Amino acid sequence: MTNQTIGKYRWIICALLFFATTVNYLDRAVIGLVKTYLDTEFGWSKTDYANVTVAFQASYALAMIFAGRIIDWLGTKTGYALALATWSLAAMAHFLVGVGNNFAFVMARVGLGVTESGNFPAAIKTVSEWFPKKERALATGIFNSGTNVGAIVAPLIVPAMAETYGWRMTFLILGAIGLSWLVFWYKFYETPKDHKQLTKAEFDYIHSDKDEEVTAEYAAEKVSWVELLKFRQTWAFAIGKLMTDGVWWFYLFWLPDFLKEQYKLTGTATSLPIALVYIIATVGSVYGGWLPMNFIKKGWEVFKARKTSMLIYAACAVPVVFAQVTGGYNMWYAILIIGFACAAHQAWSANIFTTVSDMFPKKTVGSVTGIGGMAGGLGGIIVSKSAGYLFDYYKGLGSIETGYYIMFILCGLLYLAAWGIMHLLVPRMEKVNV
Repeated sequence: MTNQTIGKYRWIICALLFFATTVNYLDRAVIGLVKTYLDTEFGWSKTDYANVTVAFQASYALAMIFAGRIIDWLGTKTGYALALATWSLAAMAHFLVGVGNNFAFVMARVGLGVTESGNFPAAIKTVSEWFPKKERALATGIFNSGTNVGAIVAPLIVPAMAETYGWRMTFLILGAIGLSWLVFWYKFYETPKDHKQLTKAEFDYIHSDKDEEVTAEYAAEKVSWVELLKFRQTWAFAIGKLMTDGVWWFYLFWLPDFLKEQYKLTGTATSLPIALVYIIATVGSVYGGWLPMNFIKKGWEVFKARKTSMLIYAACAVPVVFAQVTGGYNMWYAILIIGFACAAHQAWSANIFTTVSDMFPKKTVGSVTGIGGMAGGLGGIIVSKSAGYLFDYYKGLGSIETGYYIMFILCGLLYLAAWGIMHLLVPRMEKVNV
């Protein structure tokens, strides 16, 4: 059956997820790009900046577990709309921070962290509702590439906006952009069973996985966190997120600082190198979803296609251990290697998210994603705090480059370690029966 006879409406839904995820990352990436202004106004050290990023990450991590639960309870249409509306308002609230008011700024970051936590549980749950298993990694990779697009757009527009209008107005303008998404969400989105524009052929294709045929009563049942934590599958996903999410947070929040310390680049001078890193990462995100789908089409079992792909991506993250060394010869060597590592992460991310719908019924996807997201946020806190202390320590010794060298080594090796633990816990990624 061809795409013409099946229908393509599910890809419109994927486009909505892509736009929301782009806005999500655009809002959170602003802080790293206006850091120079914030350092001057608030008098921050590296550790102080790390503490501010941790305020975001801690609130994001704690809220993630509740966000997943709320999405499962409210449903994707209402839950996603609520998440995006509130995080857009939280981003705009940075505009209200008074001059030098550290506490108010931290509270604005906490508000953004809490509200942004709803994006991925809602998006992953939507993918599980709208796509069959063989297409989920591709759909996840496409919408997850919005994280790269947000990170690409940010360095291209934020430094110029901050120089022209100030850092407060930058937060206000970008936060307001997200609210426009609500119009399209309410116009185009419904669950497949309630959507009037969805053909029967596409509905049947979406629900073609035999192991996911469930009764309405079963789908409506609620499953407690305690019940979910009994499964090795939950712990495999959570540990994988714990060990690898912090790497992405490190690139997002510390790359502008790396360019400043290593190459004396600030403001608009950082735009092109940062944008290039995330352009490369975008390729990884989409390819990361395509490869397992291609394996499945060749007759591979889903678990084998998923785990083989993740092992390849984990290996592709390793070369970043040489970023500091090669960057000593030419900045663009470092940029290319970091970009390749970001591509590996995004390919990994597209698949680790999809393992949730591979192993769990749709009714629990939001909750399990929330549990893993909380673990990933905790990993981000550990990485940010460690980086801040490490950089301040080595800067005091006159060798901040050593701090970055150590961080890049850790970033390169964590994926293989995470893959190994996940493989030990769920060798065949068996489906959970709850």
